[in-house]
Amino acid sequence: MTASTTPSASQPLLNQLQWRYAAKKLNPAKPVPQDKVERILEAARLAPTSSGLQPFEIFVVTDPAVRAKIQPIAWNQAQITDGSHLLVFAAWDNYTADRINMMFDLTNEQRGFKNEGWENYRQMLLGMYPQRDAEVNFQHAARQAYIGLSASLIAAAFEEVDSTPMEGFDPAALDEILGLRAKGLRSVAILPLGYRADEGDWLVNLKKVRRSREQFVTEV
Repeated sequence: MTASTTPSASQPLLNQLQWRYAAKKLNPAKPVPQDKVERILEAARLAPTSSGLQPFEIFVVTDPAVRAKIQPIAWNQAQITDGSHLLVFAAWDNYTADRINMMFDLTNEQRGFKNEGWENYRQMLLGMYPQRDAEVNFQHAARQAYIGLSASLIAAAFEEVDSTPMEGFDPAALDEILGLRAKGLRSVAILPLGYRADEGDWLVNLKKVRRSREQFVTEV
């Protein structure tokens, strides 16, 4: 990094992002405190989503037996069972009129009034989304789930909790294990939470490698 982008004591969030890495070995004897888990989940709940629809949900899997079922369909990655919590990000399988109306009605209820522009926007979405192919809608919802995943990753780093984002799993098998399809959901990504083990992780002491700002950012 250049001197201007090197984290310092005045940049606590950047310091924590420099500290975090995709932990390959977690300590099964060290669970994440529930208050930290709640703040990590809250970060995902507060994350922005397209049209404010929040088209995904998070399943927090702590049951060892369930995580043991998930591990074989996720390349036997040890973090799934060694971590204390496994977050499963599951996106809506489709945008329906009921789901869109639910979020618009919730907004009106929470704000205590109706806005003509907002209601016109509701009608626009109702005229577009439910008519699209379900797979197109799922892929759009999945991208929103990744925004929540990113928020959780950053929040975990801020809490000094290790996390490892994973796409390496069989979504259909995970959907079956958790009964997601019956809920109108499909798994998108998983995030084990825990604390890095004292030894046995080949990645822990390696330098974090990222492209330079000059290679990464273009100013126009």
